[in-house]
Amino acid sequence: MTIDKPFINSYILCSSSFPSIACLIWFSMGTLNSYHRTKRIWNHGTPCTNTHQIGALLLIVATLFINRLWDHLPSALHNNTQCSIFNHDRSPRKLAHSNGGYPSWPERGYGSHLSLKIYVYDENEIDGLKPLMYGKEGVVDVDICYQGQWGTQVKIHRLLLNSRFRTRKKEEADFFFVPAYVKCVHMMEALTEEEINQTYVEVLSQMPYFRRSGGRDHIFVFPSGNGAHFFTSWKTFLNRSIFLTPEGDRTDNKNSSSFHTWKDIIIPGNVHDEMTKNGAALVEPLPLSKRNYLANYLGRAQGLKGRLQLLELARQYPDKLEAPDLKHDPPDKLFKLEYFEHLRNAKFCLIPRGLSSWTLRFYESFFVECVPVIISDQIELPFQNVIDYTQITIKWPATRIGPQLLEYLESIPDEVIMGMIARGRQVKCLWTYAPESEPCSAMHGILWELQRKVRVFHQSAETFWLHNGTIVNRDLVEFHNWKPPMPLP
Repeated sequence: MTIDKPFINSYILCSSSFPSIACLIWFSMGTLNSYHRTKRIWNHGTPCTNTHQIGALLLIVATLFINRLWDHLPSALHNNTQCSIFNHDRSPRKLAHSNGGYPSWPERGYGSHLSLKIYVYDENEIDGLKPLMYGKEGVVDVDICYQGQWGTQVKIHRLLLNSRFRTRKKEEADFFFVPAYVKCVHMMEALTEEEINQTYVEVLSQMPYFRRSGGRDHIFVFPSGNGAHFFTSWKTFLNRSIFLTPEGDRTDNKNSSSFHTWKDIIIPGNVHDEMTKNGAALVEPLPLSKRNYLANYLGRAQGLKGRLQLLELARQYPDKLEAPDLKHDPPDKLFKLEYFEHLRNAKFCLIPRGLSSWTLRFYESFFVECVPVIISDQIELPFQNVIDYTQITIKWPATRIGPQLLEYLESIPDEVIMGMIARGRQVKCLWTYAPESEPCSAMHGILWELQRKVRVFHQSAETFWLHNGTIVNRDLVEFHNWKPPMPLP
């Protein structure tokens, strides 16, 4: 029996577009038809009747069905839509929508459900924590720290305090969360960088569990592009700890990044609550047909090359690109409502690099439903293990800002843009810092990523153990008798 080459090509096309069983039926029918065309040449024995053909076809279909059922039974519980933003086919890690239509993390590498336990240090438990949260005089207003793009330093702490995954028993904790609002404290001039550094060292020296693991199971939030650099000695003391940060590169005034892709977690920035809350948002998206611009950039130039190029491009193409020369203060400042009203008025939101690679505008764009165009080469995005960003964003080289960018964006049909926006709606819940009662939130994503890092065993260069499992230090003092302050590396 021979098979026509054109028919094989047709089968390949089919297999990329339709379920495999349907393709097999088509393939088998074509194969049998091909057999009919050639059997006079190849037929030297008993003729193949219609009954033989039907029986062979049923056998092939049944065999393939059973094999596929066996191989893919676990993933049959997931939604395998081909064009999903979640990585189904190219990776074993699959993010499905089995959680009432909301994203849910895959089992492989994560577990079937969240089961981690996190101990949150109390501000009165460790000398030095209060200054890192409220300044040395205790004058920092935490409600101010809660707002703005760096509000994650407060929000994550508050959410963990009320989390069902919080434990008050250190001995059963998988992780230890160290609360500190150093970005806010530094901005309020309540502590200098030198004072922040000294206070962190004081805090760490009082934590036996930090010494036990070398800090591997301790979590710190660094919510800005400056990353951990506010703690100038972080490379010495926190080089094994877990950082929750939106910044995967560095600020322009630092020559190194504090982010490590294998131990740290990229988190979403803090979008204003009035845009992320359930119900009516501060500003609702506009229909695509009513948007006045192809693209916009609504940020300060700050003397940065890429941003200045966008301002110049807007002067050349004022009908296509809105990019006013904004300042930090009025009258050239857009306040909250006005800002979001402008942001929603374009099909594409341009996201150039600022003083560091991340920018809050990336996350804000999802809530006004403009397609983010990332022009920040070193950017790192949250939850990359499960989200396929090619389905919801565009990344454009920062070295090619010019008319070609606008020509490219103009060439994208509206129906394609609408598809990207629709897929973006599926993930924007992951940018909201909502309570655990919500089925989808940034905290759910962070907790899942933390669960991948859970260790059964904890050790460091200063941790030793005996035949009966007793943990001791260099002086053979048992762990439960370790007393602060303890020497740090």
